[in-house]
Amino acid sequence: MTEIVFRNSDDAQKFYDHLQKCVTEMPDNQAILLFEDQHIVKIGASSPINFLDQAKNAFVEFITTVMRDEWLKAILIKQYFYRDPLEQQQILEIIYSILDGEREDLATFLGKAYDKAKIQEEVDQIFQNQLSFSFDSFIKFRLRHYREELENYVKLAIDEYKMEQEYQMFVQTLREFLKGREPMIRILHLLIGEEISFYNESFQKIKRGELAEMIDRRLLVNHPVYVDSASIAPLLSIAPAEIFLYTTDPEKPLIRTIKNIFEERVSIRPFQALGEKITWIGTKQPDKGA
Repeated sequence: MTEIVFRNSDDAQKFYDHLQKCVTEMPDNQAILLFEDQHIVKIGASSPINFLDQAKNAFVEFITTVMRDEWLKAILIKQYFYRDPLEQQQILEIIYSILDGEREDLATFLGKAYDKAKIQEEVDQIFQNQLSFSFDSFIKFRLRHYREELENYVKLAIDEYKMEQEYQMFVQTLREFLKGREPMIRILHLLIGEEISFYNESFQKIKRGELAEMIDRRLLVNHPVYVDSASIAPLLSIAPAEIFLYTTDPEKPLIRTIKNIFEERVSIRPFQALGEKITWIGTKQPDKGA
């Protein structure tokens, strides 16, 4: 008989409920019992081997899903004072994206992860060696590094969340700047590769000197950190009604920013498509370049 003793009756109930969801067939001898007054979940020694394996797997899942989410929220509230449910959810979504391998750019700051296999190893060992153990002590001592890692995830996600908030404010400010501004050029062709090149409606390249003269200096004064003079500043100053953006990598941060600011005005095109048009135009009216 293995007994898992919980300090908190809610945790005991949650694990018991989780166990019932995860186990495909409950043993006929009622090997699992929950004594709410003692906060104990018992797994009988006479339970089938496959059931015991399912119980251990359920325990691992309970730690890495149910309790993990509660611990993350507790860290957000107690250490960083994020009590708003919406803010909590947005930060948690960043953490989940890292855990799911979707944010390699952020994962590099965390080092090697304390993966699920390590937790499974600790669970297998304690189920094998102990007839009764404290859930809270197991978490405190055996999974101390896992809890510390969760704190690192929260800290990193908060930093990313703050940067995202600042970015959204920046984008909104530039959208406001764009409102009501008359276009200097109705259609602009923008080529983004190793360098950034601007072309007018006739596919003639706009020289750097001409771009510099078009820039509204208020942009560089009011937003010196975020607005660069090579791309965002001339785009906002020209305020084209349509932007045909040619690129080989639509996911570049700069392209993401342009799309977020100009929204429906932007159309993404294949990188080589502009080259073909320029070549054709060049046979009639050679481009002298910048």
